Amino acid sequence: MLLCALLGLLFCAFLDSSECLQVVVRPDKGSTVTVSTVGSPDRCAVCTVSGVNDTDKSCQPSLSLVPEVEVKLLFNCSEPLEKSFTVTVSRVIECTKDACSPATVETPSILTEFSRTFTWEVRAPEKTVVSLNILGEGLMETSQLCSKGFQYSVATSKTSSKAPTLYCQGGSVTQFDLPSQGVVSLLVKPTAKVAPVFQASAGPLKGRTVVVTVDSSTTVVLNRDLGETECEVCTADGPTPTCSLKEKTLTSAKKLEVEFSCQKPEDVYSVKIQKKIECTENSCTPAAAEVDPNLFLDFIRSLTWLIGVPQRTVLTLEFPGGGVKELSAAEKCKDGSQYSVSTTKSDGSIKTSNYCKGGEVTRVEVFGSTAVTAEVPKGGEMDQTAFSVKAAKRGGRMMSVTPDPDTIIIIKRMNKESDCSVCEGKPPQQKCTPQILRLTLAKNTSLEFTCPRPQDVFSVEINREIDCTETTCSGDIVQGEYSLFPDFNRTFTWDLKVVSSRAFQLDFPESGMRQISKEETCPDEHTYSLITYLRTGPAHIGTFCRGGTVTTILARYKGRVSLQVPWDRKLDPVDFKLKVGPETSMVAIVKVNLPKGVSETSFITANYPKDFPDKQQMQWSFTVPDKHNYTVHFHDHTAPECLSDEVVVKYEKENKKATTLSLTDPQPQHQQGNFQMMLTNCETNRTLQGLTLNYTVSVERSGIPVLCNVDLTKHKGVSLQIEKVGSDEYCEISMNSEVKDVINMAAGTTARLSFLECDNMTRLTASEVIGCQNVASCSANVISLPKLASCLPMPLHSFTWHVNIPKDATVDLVSRTGSFRQSLPGQECNQSVLLHVAEGDGFSVGDFCSNGNIETIQVHTNVSVTATARDFSKIEELLFNASVSQEIRETIIYRVNPKTSQTLLATPNWPEGMKPFSTISWIVTLPSQYQAHLRFNVSNPKCGDRHTCVKVMMLGYEEEMMSRREDEEVEDLMVPYSFYLNLSNCLPEEGHFGAVTTIVLEKKSNILAIALGIAGALLFLLIVLAVVCFITKKKKKGKMNTESSIYIGKGNIFRPGDAHFTKTRSNNESHVYDSIDETMVCGHLLDNSNIYGNNDHFNGMQVDSYQTFVGPTDGALPVIKEPDPEPEMDQFMFLDPSETFIPSRPRTPIDRQDSLGFQDRRMVDNELYTFKSMGDMNNIRLSGVDLEPQPPITDESL
Repeated sequence: MLLCALLGLLFCAFLDSSECLQVVVRPDKGSTVTVSTVGSPDRCAVCTVSGVNDTDKSCQPSLSLVPEVEVKLLFNCSEPLEKSFTVTVSRVIECTKDACSPATVETPSILTEFSRTFTWEVRAPEKTVVSLNILGEGLMETSQLCSKGFQYSVATSKTSSKAPTLYCQGGSVTQFDLPSQGVVSLLVKPTAKVAPVFQASAGPLKGRTVVVTVDSSTTVVLNRDLGETECEVCTADGPTPTCSLKEKTLTSAKKLEVEFSCQKPEDVYSVKIQKKIECTENSCTPAAAEVDPNLFLDFIRSLTWLIGVPQRTVLTLEFPGGGVKELSAAEKCKDGSQYSVSTTKSDGSIKTSNYCKGGEVTRVEVFGSTAVTAEVPKGGEMDQTAFSVKAAKRGGRMMSVTPDPDTIIIIKRMNKESDCSVCEGKPPQQKCTPQILRLTLAKNTSLEFTCPRPQDVFSVEINREIDCTETTCSGDIVQGEYSLFPDFNRTFTWDLKVVSSRAFQLDFPESGMRQISKEETCPDEHTYSLITYLRTGPAHIGTFCRGGTVTTILARYKGRVSLQVPWDRKLDPVDFKLKVGPETSMVAIVKVNLPKGVSETSFITANYPKDFPDKQQMQWSFTVPDKHNYTVHFHDHTAPECLSDEVVVKYEKENKKATTLSLTDPQPQHQQGNFQMMLTNCETNRTLQGLTLNYTVSVERSGIPVLCNVDLTKHKGVSLQIEKVGSDEYCEISMNSEVKDVINMAAGTTARLSFLECDNMTRLTASEVIGCQNVASCSANVISLPKLASCLPMPLHSFTWHVNIPKDATVDLVSRTGSFRQSLPGQECNQSVLLHVAEGDGFSVGDFCSNGNIETIQVHTNVSVTATARDFSKIEELLFNASVSQEIRETIIYRVNPKTSQTLLATPNWPEGMKPFSTISWIVTLPSQYQAHLRFNVSNPKCGDRHTCVKVMMLGYEEEMMSRREDEEVEDLMVPYSFYLNLSNCLPEEGHFGAVTTIVLEKKSNILAIALGIAGALLFLLIVLAVVCFITKKKKKGKMNTESSIYIGKGNIFRPGDAHFTKTRSNNESHVYDSIDETMVCGHLLDNSNIYGNNDHFNGMQVDSYQTFVGPTDGALPVIKEPDPEPEMDQFMFLDPSETFIPSRPRTPIDRQDSLGFQDRRMVDNELYTFKSMGDMNNIRLSGVDLEPQPPITDESL
C-alpha cells in the first residue's frame, strides 16, 4: 500500500497537480455510479489505477463504475477537488401493486469527499401510485438553492418537458405520490452524512373527480400534455361514460362530473375556455366578459372571448381594478397572468398586443373583430368580470381640401399595421382606398378617413410644377404657411423644368445650406433634397439642411426639389430663389463659400453611396477667404473599371493653368485662393462597383500661430483666463486645438494654447485660491506673483488672490511697504501697482496702493485682492501679506497711523454706500505731541430698519466723544489722543450710507514737557560726572589687583595687565585656584535683592556667573605685552560689564547648568572638571592662556 501511495504521489507530481486523491470504491448492487469533472478536462481528470504496482492508469473526464466491482480511483486537479468533481448515484425503486423494493430508501456512503446527487426512478404497474414517505424533517417547495446542503427535486416523469419541483428541508411536505417513471433526486454537499431518506409503498391509483357547469356560450377543452404520464379523463354525459387520453370538450353542461384517472390532473392537463360576444354598432351582448373564477382553478387556463363587430365599428375594452400595462415582445408578466388582444383588420392581417395586470391603461380601443385571451397560471386569481366591452360607430375624421392651382396632393399609406382607409366624396358616390389617393383638381373636395388618427397611417405629398422659359421662371420655391394637413407627415415637392440646353439655378439665403448623407436628419427636421433627371435615369444631387456653406446649385434641364417636414413640426421653410442658369454640360454645379477660421466641410458625389452616372461631370466652385489656406482630402472613394476614357479630377484657378489628377494622386494642400474642382467619370463596367467619392475641404488660417504649453500643476490653486478684447475677426485663440472666444484654464491642469494674429487683441488674467480649514492651521501667506509661462504672448493684465478663511476668522492684509494708501476720487493712486480689495461676494472694499497711512486692513469674510499694474514684469518685490486672526465683531477694521498733515478715511465702496447692517472701524494712532481735528462728509440714507451711527471714542477711555444717528448732524471734532472711529449702517429704504473723514494733525503746545526735558538734561550731566569719578577710582584699584579672570562673549579676548606665562600649561599652575569665594559668584542668587540696587545695571553680559563661550568674532587676538606676574591675591575680581566694551550677548540656547546634560567644552580636559554634579557651582578662575579661539556655534552643531 505504501508503494501504491508513493506511485500516486509521483503521478500527481508528474501531472503538476495542486490536489490529488486516491480512493478505492465498490458500488452497491443495483446502483449506477458516475463520476464527472466540473472544471476544464485539461485541468482535472479521474483515473482508474490497476496493474502490477498500480502502474496502469486510464484517465477520463467522466467515468461510470460497475456495480459490485471494486475499483481504485485517482482524482487529480489543479483546483480544489471538492469543487471539481461530482458524483451521481442512480437506483430504481421497483414496485408491485402493493409493495416496493427497497421499502426503505437509503443513500450509499460512497465518495463523500464530493457533492453527490442520488436519483431514484419509480417503476410500478399501470394505475398504481407509489408513495414515498419522507423520513425525518419535512420539506417545503422552493425555487432557490437550499442552505442546509440537502436539496430535493421531483418530476412526475423522466421524459417530462416541465422543470422539476424543488424542495428544501424545514416544511410540511412529508410524502411524494408518484406514478410509474416518476423521478426523485437528492443533491448532497461534500462530507454531509445522509440518513435513510424515504419509506416506499405502493397502492392502487385513485383518480380525481371535478364537478363543473358550462353555459351555452362557453366551450371548455381539456388538453393533455403528451410528454406527461398517461391520465384518462372521462365524463358521464350519456348512458355510458366517454373517456379520452388526449382531449375532452365540454359544452352546455350543468354539474357535470369530470373524472381523471390520475391524482394530479392539473400537472397533466391544461384548460381552454372560449366564449363569444356579439356586437352591433352601438352595443354588445353580453356587455361584460364574465367568468367563473373557480372553474378548473388549479389548472393552467386559457380564456378567450371572440368579439364580432360590423364594419366601421370601434370596440372599447375597459379593464377594472388597476388597469393593464402593454408589454413588448420580450417582456413577461410577473404574476404569470397575461392578456392578449388580437384584432383582424380589413385586409385579413392580425395585430396582437399583450398586456399585464396593474398598469395605467384602463381603456383599449380596437377596430374590427377582436379576440381577447387571458392566460392564467395554476391557482391564478381572476376577477369575475375580466373586462367590459362597448361598441360605437367608428369615429373617422373628415375634412375639406382645396388644392392650389398647378398643385397635386397625394395621400399615401405609410403604416401597414393600422386598419384605416381614405375616402373621397360623400355616400353613396364615396370612393375609398386603403393605399393612395391623388387630388389633382383645384376644387373643394370632401375627404373622410375611417380612423380617428389618420396622421398615424397616412402621409401627404404636396407637389407643384414650375416651368421656365429661356430667361425666366414662373415662380420661386417658396412655401409659406400651409393650412392643409398640419398634423400629417408632409413632403413638399417642386418639379422644375427649363430648356434642355440650359440649367436651373437655385440661390439659397445668406445662411446657406449644408450637405448631409441620405440617412441623416436635420436638427430642425426640415430636410431638403435635390434630384436631376438624366437620360440614364434620376441622379440624386444631395440632401441638405439649412445653415451651411453651399450658396448656389445649378442642375441641368429637369429636376425636383423636395422638403420633408414631420407631423409634430410647424412648417418653417427656406425660401429659394429660382432662375434660369447658363448652358452647361455638367450634371450639377455646386457653389460653396468656405467660412473663415478653422473648418472642415464634407461633400459627396451625386447618388452617393451609389454610383456616379457614367460619362458625366460634376463641378464644385469654392470661394476661399483671404489669409486662409485650403486642403482637399479624399476620405472614401471607389474607382470603377473603365471601358473607355478614365476618371479625372481637375482643379482650375483664375489666370492659372489647370491641374489634372487621378483619384489616388495627392490632392492640393495648403493652397490659397478660389478654385474649382471638376470630377469626370468614364464609361464603366456596370456589373462592378462604380465611381463614388466622399471628400472634405479643410480651411485654416495662413498665419503662423504662437504656441504655448501651459502647465498649472506647478502653481497650486492658480487658474488662467484669456479672452479676445478686440474686434479683429482674424484673431483666433484655441486651447487643445479647439477654437474659443474665451480660454479658461482650471487650476492644476495643462493645456496647449495657440494664438493666431492676435497682437494686442487678447487679455490675460490670472487668479489664485488661498485658504485653510481652521484658524489653527492657517499660516501667514506672503503674497507674490507666480511666474507664469514665458511663452504667453500677452502681458498679464491683472492677478487676483482669493483668500478663503473659516467662518470664525478674520483676514489681515498688510502692505509690503508697511502701509496702504486708499485711492479716492480726486486723490487717485498713480503708482505702478494698484490693489482692488473686495469681499467674497464681490462687494468692493476699495482700491489701494502702497506708502500710505493704513497699516492693516482686517476683513471678517473671504477676500479677493486684484492687482493691476502697468508692467508686471518689472515687479519683483512682494505685494502684500495675508494672515488669519481671530474673529472680529466689525465687518472691516482699519488700523491707521497718520504720517501727513491731512489724512482721508473713506468707507468701503465709496462714493457708493456701505453694505446694509455692516460696521466699519478705524483705529487711529496719533503721533506724539499731536492732536487730530476731524471733519466729516457723511451721506445719510432714509433707514427702513435700525439706524446709522457715527461714533468717536479715545483709546483707553470708556466715554464716547461723539455718537450721531442718520437724523442728527455730525459736527467737526478735536481729538487730543489716539482714537477709535466707528460707522454702522442700517437697512436703507432710500439713499445709501457712506462717509469720508478728514484727519488734520495739529501740534500740541506743552510747557510741562519742556520743563521735564530741562530737568532730564541736568540729571544726565550728574550721572555722567558720577561715572567718570567711579572709573577713575577703579583704575587706581587696578594697580593692586593685577590679574583678573575675564570672559568676553564677543570681540577679541585679552587680559589687561596680565604678564606672559613663562611655562606651558602642562607645567605651570595657572589653572590652580587657592580659594573660591562663592559669595562673589552666587551671592545674587542667595538674596532676592539686587546688590547693585538696579536691575537695569546688567544690560550686557552677566559676568558674575559662568556663560558658555562662543569664540571670538572680531578676528585674530591682539598681541599684548604683559608685565611680569605679580603675586596672586587671595581674592579675585570679575570685571563689571559697564567697564568693558562688550555689547550685550544674544541669548544662547544651552542646557541647564544644574543638569547632568550640561557640559562646558573648555573644561573637558581640565583637572577641575570633576565639579560636575547636581550641587551648586563654584567660581573657577581660568587663565587667559586657556581661552583659545573656538569655532563659532552653527545651526548644524546645535
